[in-house]
Amino acid sequence: MPARSVLRNEYMYQATLSPDDAYTLIEQGAQLVDVRHPHEYARNALPGSVNIPLQVIQQANKQLHKDTPVLLYCNSGQRSGTAMHLLQACGFRRVHNLGSYCNLPCREQKNGRR
Repeated sequence: MPARSVLRNEYMYQATLSPDDAYTLIEQGAQLVDVRHPHEYARNALPGSVNIPLQVIQQANKQLHKDTPVLLYCNSGQRSGTAMHLLQACGFRRVHNLGSYCNLPCREQKNGRR
């Protein structure tokens, strides 16, 4: 039984979208959410993201639209994985864990431009 819960937790924190799929959703208006602490967000936030720390993610109904996809990220995928499950419990159906902010390189870098 303990091995099963470890395995479940391991998968909970993995990215649920590829960078290409994430960019497609962002181009279509998805909500990009950084669930790190404000000081982490201030250091290196992804362009177009909003900061809703994990500690207050369950109050996201005031800032996020349930009908629009939500893309979550943090440093490692752990907090964004937890946030994904919390938002799903609050009725959000189109929620994805991007994992680490490093998983979503700037579009310019991806295409070889800077």
